[in-house]
Amino acid sequence: MTARDHNRLLGIFFLINGGLSVLGGAIFALIYGGMGTMMLTSVREREAQTVGGIFIILAVVISAMILIFSVFYLVTGWKIYKEAPVGRILGIIASILCIMNFPLGTALGIYGIWFFFGDMGKAFYESGTTSHVPPPPSSWQ
Repeated sequence: MTARDHNRLLGIFFLINGGLSVLGGAIFALIYGGMGTMMLTSVREREAQTVGGIFIILAVVISAMILIFSVFYLVTGWKIYKEAPVGRILGIIASILCIMNFPLGTALGIYGIWFFFGDMGKAFYESGTTSHVPPPPSSWQ
């Protein structure tokens, strides 16, 4: 595989990871938010209502954090896929963060670190082979 193939594959994998994270965050919010709502509305005891409120607050906070990471993975995947120069930096950060998500995220993180710190990744991003807008011709000035 060429460096461009590895780069595109990593971009697709980060996009998939971001999409799965959005889905997981939505499911988490629905389950725990629903449990909290049921506890809050159906039980007459004060302690159970307090626990229901805590469930709702935690569902909102944790889902928001998952959404933030998901958007970061999606943006990183898009930048890597489009071969933007900032893609390497975002890819390194996202790879390190992915390692905590066992087992698929760990594999993606290791693959990303291997590529971005390897000779192929360095040469791909540092040699200027990434696609960018060329400067305008001198006749435009």
